[in-house]
Amino acid sequence: MLGRRGWIGLGTIAALLVLWFVLTTATGWVSAARFPSPAEFWASLWQVSVRGYAGGQLLTHALHSLKLVAMGFAVAIITGVPLGLWMGWSRKAEAAINPVFLIIRPIPPLAWIPLAILWLGLGDAAKIMVIWFSAFVPSVINSFAGVRNIDRPLIEAARMLGTPHGRLVTEVIAPAASPMIFTGLRLSLQAAWTTLVAAELVGALVGIGFILNMAQQDLYPGMILVGMVVVGLLGWATTWLLGLAEKRALAWNVAARD
Repeated sequence: MLGRRGWIGLGTIAALLVLWFVLTTATGWVSAARFPSPAEFWASLWQVSVRGYAGGQLLTHALHSLKLVAMGFAVAIITGVPLGLWMGWSRKAEAAINPVFLIIRPIPPLAWIPLAILWLGLGDAAKIMVIWFSAFVPSVINSFAGVRNIDRPLIEAARMLGTPHGRLVTEVIAPAASPMIFTGLRLSLQAAWTTLVAAELVGALVGIGFILNMAQQDLYPGMILVGMVVVGLLGWATTWLLGLAEKRALAWNVAARD
């Protein structure tokens, strides 16, 4: 059953759909050359889903984009979370790594595209590298903050009980920092989807970004909107799945709040 917030959200979406119909179809205040009508959107969705567009059907494009995001996001977790935990735990590691990280952090992910192409060519590896960097920074920052925000008495109590260093990290530090880590992962996932489209605009032969690029060249507003909506839905779905994983992993935290 939907709660009050769910019904409010559905009402907002319904109002936007009605406004879309009124501005484009009912009154023509917004021309089809600038923004597609609902009928044009559905026609474009049917075309790419059944007949195909930009060299493939929608499912093929969506699965390829999803694969790139999943791979870049996974590499960001594997590299960013341990690095953030290490910097948060060790003052020496922070002193050695943080100056370099502070220089790299402000660089926009899209600025890495030329270098990624130079290193890895026009294939998927270059796109994964750009997506990885966009997701890497939030995961490091929030993992670092999660360790630094742990109550010191908790760590001191574990040490007084003679907890070995390995168990201290895996059973005290990592669980206590997990809420902040998952916050970073949500930001990382959103950044990965935001970067995907730009990464696929260069040298791609398949993917949602490629659909958007071809639709822009064909002056096809309906297909552009289809690509945008698909990216939004995929981003929402993956964020929802990450939320489920967070609830399972942090069930103890949810129970404590309740």
